[in-house]
Amino acid sequence: MASIVVILSYVYYDTISLLEQQDQETIRADVLGLTDQYRVGGVAGILETIERRNAQKGEMLYMLADPSGSHIAGNLVSLPINSIPDDSWFDFKIKSADKNATADHTAHGYNVQLPDGYQLVVARDVEDIRVFRDRILYSLYWGLGFAVVIGLGVGTAFSRSFLRRVDSITNTSQKIMNGNLSDRMPISGSGDELDRLAHSLNDMLNKIELLMQGMREVSGNVAHDLKTPLTRMRARLEDALRGEDKVAQRHALEQNVHDCDNLLATFNALLSITQLEAGQQRTSLENLDAYATLADVVELYEPLAEENHGTIQLRAQPGLIIKAKRELMAQALTNLLDNALKYGASKDGGTHIIVSGRIEQSNTVISVSDQGTGIPEKDRTRVLDRFVRLDESRTKPGNGLGLSLVSSIATLLGGKLIIRDNNPGLKAELHLPYAG
Repeated sequence: MASIVVILSYVYYDTISLLEQQDQETIRADVLGLTDQYRVGGVAGILETIERRNAQKGEMLYMLADPSGSHIAGNLVSLPINSIPDDSWFDFKIKSADKNATADHTAHGYNVQLPDGYQLVVARDVEDIRVFRDRILYSLYWGLGFAVVIGLGVGTAFSRSFLRRVDSITNTSQKIMNGNLSDRMPISGSGDELDRLAHSLNDMLNKIELLMQGMREVSGNVAHDLKTPLTRMRARLEDALRGEDKVAQRHALEQNVHDCDNLLATFNALLSITQLEAGQQRTSLENLDAYATLADVVELYEPLAEENHGTIQLRAQPGLIIKAKRELMAQALTNLLDNALKYGASKDGGTHIIVSGRIEQSNTVISVSDQGTGIPEKDRTRVLDRFVRLDESRTKPGNGLGLSLVSSIATLLGGKLIIRDNNPGLKAELHLPYAG
């Protein structure tokens, strides 16, 4: 509102100042012309010029007075010229030529002292400027009034709408804090700042809900996976305590040690996933050629593949440059190969695994493929979650954390793990940014 007042005031004063300046320039030019006539032709010359200009009946007003102040020539007769300072601007009233006018007009003039005591007044009727100025002021007042009314109305409506939406967001926040995590911030569809904020908050709430759901699932899965081995360990210990067979007692202790190792492996895997998701190892990443790690891991697993009556082949060339840690890459590859050895047996009973690496656009793609039964398409995303084990895999050892750990490593390295169909079998692909 203040800016409107400033702009309108500037327009008003600039316009009026320009009109008044033009009037003064006109009067000043007339004064200079008449004084020049006086210097050249004396009183007779200036009288002739004044009479000629009076005959034109324009807006200009003139008065030539003798040293005593008596009127000599001009259309100003009753002006008290002796009371007006010499060489100065002044305003005065004149009779309107319009008989219907209710008030006298305003004139603006200049009084100049001529040689030999003569005085000259040149003025102009500025009533039109005064009327124009009043109309502008009148329009400005009404315009400002309308602007105030409209501004207050729009501002009030906007503030009420804004406060309603803020209250709605606040109420939704209270519901969410009270435990209703499925609630979301309202969106008006206008695309304004509040809508963008609501979209961001909803995305954050979706992520929080997924994390909370994951925590509940992890807690349930941990409890479920711990209950069976702990129950089994307790039963063995009770049998060993009741019996006196030293060999049976030793066997029970060995089995319990084995179960404890499995539990520790589960907790270590969980701890590794948590550390990876927190990005604790991101600062120690460096450029390395993944080919060397692939070759070492394949060489390590060749005897295991032969024991499973299968083969493992490496199809890659040096130059698979990625930003990673050798230990992380080795851990990801060993997990993928472990899964392939457990679940990738082909119809002939052998496990045939192919480890490959290639550069694809801006990514380094490392894949481990087998010829087993594979994973149904509907489960390929779910198996990346923690403790997820499909029905076909429950008869084999494992804790359901292998692919989740590989996925966390890929995310830490700026990539992703993609599960594909190998026709037949499964192909697990690590897509990592190429750093060469």
